[in-house]
Amino acid sequence: MLGSTHGTLTTDSRQARVIACGEQRPGPAVHDRVADLDVSGRPLHADVPDLARFFRPGSVAVIGASDAEGRPNTGITRQLLDWAGRVGARVHPVHPARTSVFGLPCVPSVARLPEPVDLAVLLVADPLPVIGQLAEAKARFAVVFASGFAETGQAGAEAQERLAEAARDAGVRLLGPNTNLNAFERFREDLTGPAIALITQSGHQGRPVFALQELGIRLSHWAPTGNEADLETADFLSWFAERPEVGAIACYLEGLKDGRAFLLAADRAARRGVPVVAVKVGRTEAGARTAASHTGKLTGADDVVDAALRQYGVIRVDALDELQDTAALLARARPPRSDGVVVYSISGGTGAHVADLAAGAGLRLPTLSAEKQAELHRWIPDYLNVANPVDNGGHPVGDERGRKIIDALLADPRVGVLICPVTGPFPPLSDRLVRDLADAAEQTDKLVCVVWGSPAGTEPAYREVLLGSSRVATFRTVGNCLRAVRAWLDHHRFTGDYRSPFDAAPRTPSPSFRKAQALLRPGARLSEHAAKQLLRAYGIRVPREQLVTSAAAAVRAAGQVGYPVVMKASGARIAHKTELGLVKIGLTSASQVRDAYRELTDIARYEGVGLDGVLVCQMVERGVEMMVGVTHDELFGPTVTAGLGGILVEVLRDTAVRVPPFGEEQARAMLGELRGRALLDGVRGRPPADVDALVEVVLRVQRMALELGPHLAELDINPLMVLDRGQGAVALDALVVCR
Repeated sequence: MLGSTHGTLTTDSRQARVIACGEQRPGPAVHDRVADLDVSGRPLHADVPDLARFFRPGSVAVIGASDAEGRPNTGITRQLLDWAGRVGARVHPVHPARTSVFGLPCVPSVARLPEPVDLAVLLVADPLPVIGQLAEAKARFAVVFASGFAETGQAGAEAQERLAEAARDAGVRLLGPNTNLNAFERFREDLTGPAIALITQSGHQGRPVFALQELGIRLSHWAPTGNEADLETADFLSWFAERPEVGAIACYLEGLKDGRAFLLAADRAARRGVPVVAVKVGRTEAGARTAASHTGKLTGADDVVDAALRQYGVIRVDALDELQDTAALLARARPPRSDGVVVYSISGGTGAHVADLAAGAGLRLPTLSAEKQAELHRWIPDYLNVANPVDNGGHPVGDERGRKIIDALLADPRVGVLICPVTGPFPPLSDRLVRDLADAAEQTDKLVCVVWGSPAGTEPAYREVLLGSSRVATFRTVGNCLRAVRAWLDHHRFTGDYRSPFDAAPRTPSPSFRKAQALLRPGARLSEHAAKQLLRAYGIRVPREQLVTSAAAAVRAAGQVGYPVVMKASGARIAHKTELGLVKIGLTSASQVRDAYRELTDIARYEGVGLDGVLVCQMVERGVEMMVGVTHDELFGPTVTAGLGGILVEVLRDTAVRVPPFGEEQARAMLGELRGRALLDGVRGRPPADVDALVEVVLRVQRMALELGPHLAELDINPLMVLDRGQGAVALDALVVCR
């Protein structure tokens, strides 16, 4: 972990320069307003509330204040008084039965407050009546600790909405309910350097990150959002991203109040180059269910949540120790000079093990040049491996050779990160080793990481040297180190050329939208024929085909389409044609077409499914079967999915998801995530498929999702036959369900 009270450097990717600690980060004003809407009327920019007076109020009303020993409100009042003293706020206790609290004058009601207050803290069981009174006090913010709201079920959710409505009517921004005192903790003021701002929906889960201060890591703010009746994670995320002292934002999320608002806030952080690291509960059904009962918010489908976070550069971790280590590294480490990692150890076994884990984590370990290896062998015996990992054999760390080896590794232009695992303390050699590493780290702009493997963690080499360094990133486990380094490199790759997808989102409907509107049937499933007409409206290629209502017409259509043909029953109530025997393929003659028509209509009549006709279609035989679709997520709205098609989508579930808007780069990234991606490159002698055409279909489907989202419950193009390179892609079947 990067510890200490010394100043360090961070980055602002928008300005492409390094900013010294305390220097103001340039950028837009703290309080922005929604300036634009997308084609579906949704905002394209985050609306950032001015939270300065929440964290640093001039005046505070404590409603329900107490100084009676043994009462829960007494401890809370005492902590609020202590916090107010540190931030320079005037405190006004409010209680109907007291004239003073802890020596301060106490007024009987909100109406009797001597001045307007920036912040009202409600220590009452029923906050609703008080919220309405706060308008008279011209309160800006209110904090409600009381529980028993949305986390308890429908009745509680209705009570919470009444609370939120009262706050809106009073013009008060509300934190909670079901929150706690974390925003009013004692933050260490002796620490400098870029800080971590913390957002949690469970106060207890933020404790490990808050405790980083004991290791020299600065924390600037803690927002315990609770049930988020009003102020939500997105509000604090947007505001923290604008703070010049914030180097990274750490989040513990159980659910999201508004998926779109969260993505806009994450986009703001990405524009600013501010890392966001998050634990998001809900990977399993049990976790999602428990989270909903705790804060009463939607956890969302995890594959969609995961894709959305990745899409906007939010680094998702699973454990609180990972949240600690990753946020600390991202907050304080300088931008990488190279993505090359060198593993340096006193043991060949340790080096080989860590190098193996590093490569498995996706880190690049370049082989050091022959010249660099020869230089290292000036201090390291010739029989030891120094190609990467570098094994020094142990003895060189005890004298001046140790520092020379470290300096030589850091001087290599292909090396951007040095990782030194110390599996256990072995004084005095380990003391000399970590001192050399700390001293070298102060002289380089490259990242130096040490994994201190001792279970005790009480050794001076760890407590004083490593944690006392502003430049060494110290970890207790190899896994956390490697994941944090990977996240650090990924973050800077992502933000280095970040272009907000919201900037390119369509503002006005396309001509295709007007054509599509006439084809939609609210609340109905479209027949295959109608669904393909919808695809045509958006320029998505479908086979040559005709809809016919007689055997004779089918024969004429087959001649015009060209043999061989496929015949399919078409009707709004037919979802699984193959299972019902309502598809005939490879028909090569008029007699086969006539027989197929009669058989299809007989089956449809027997199964009781209505037909709007029979499709006579061009037969497309060679290509890679893919699928592209749209579904509606309860958190994020329309989402686009791409994956292997045909029956493979059901068997392998090899799919990737994105939340519109997104551009070509993200569309290609979707395909790169597929386990079956190699099929598109050509296997077993097959030529490469037309990936460009597939990407174009994904983007056109995204346009449909953006424009038709409010009217489209489901769209499934399956199979989408991707032909050989340069020949395009053809939607062989489509399912559309309207909302």
